[in-house]
Amino acid sequence: MRFATTFKALSNPIRRDILELLKAGRLSAGDISSHFDLAGATISHHLSILKKADLVQETKEKNFIYYELNTSVLEDVMAWLIDLKGGSNDENQ
Repeated sequence: MRFATTFKALSNPIRRDILELLKAGRLSAGDISSHFDLAGATISHHLSILKKADLVQETKEKNFIYYELNTSVLEDVMAWLIDLKGGSNDENQ
């Protein structure tokens, strides 16, 4: 896994907000854009970065592109952080 790419993608609050929106399920690019006061090209740029970091997956259906969370990458990051911390709090007390 490329943690640098993942953490760079997560460092931007707009991208974190997009991930929050996608927690509820897949959304089209237009639906995502409607939640922000930003140009469509800007949202597209953020989605591209999230896609390169494998945090979102896209599916093309007719004239629409839908985005959804790629939870496997998030699970890998969480597992790495837990391992880095050294386990649960119970073990450290």
